[in-house]
Amino acid sequence: MKKTLMVASLMLLAASMSYAQGVVSVPTTTLTVSVGAEAAIVVGNTTVTPGTGSFANWALSTPFTYYIRTSASGGTGTIAVQITHDFSTGAGPSVANSASTGDYLTYTCSIETPATSCTGSQTASTTTATPVASFGAGALSAKTGNAANTVAWTLINDPAYAQGSYAATATFTITAL
Repeated sequence: MKKTLMVASLMLLAASMSYAQGVVSVPTTTLTVSVGAEAAIVVGNTTVTPGTGSFANWALSTPFTYYIRTSASGGTGTIAVQITHDFSTGAGPSVANSASTGDYLTYTCSIETPATSCTGSQTASTTTATPVASFGAGALSAKTGNAANTVAWTLINDPAYAQGSYAATATFTITAL
């Protein structure tokens, strides 16, 4: 009986070894990805700082983070802003009517590289997007985004405004080619 068990054990061991000695095929595959131009923007909450003194202009600040990758050859990108919902159609501030009232909403830009900031003071518009930043070929943001960016708004505080609360919507867009 012991011999039978010993012979059976040796036969099982030999059988398993004979399978292990065969030709082993290792399948492979190639992983290919196409990395193209891409962009995203995350806009933070706007803060308001009242001016000091009677009828001093309001100062507002909008922080944002951008993520961008432009094409290495001939690539470009932009960040722009447009007022898509005006403050008022009545007795308050109005971006759409600022040419006739003189109550302009203006802004300056503070932008982290690799972007180029808008130049000087810009006048916000309800009809067209106005520049905030531009990017050249091969622009790459940090993986966590570039966050040291601000649009600093100035809104005229006209004594002709009726007392009340007014809100406008600024829509930011980002593109990458």
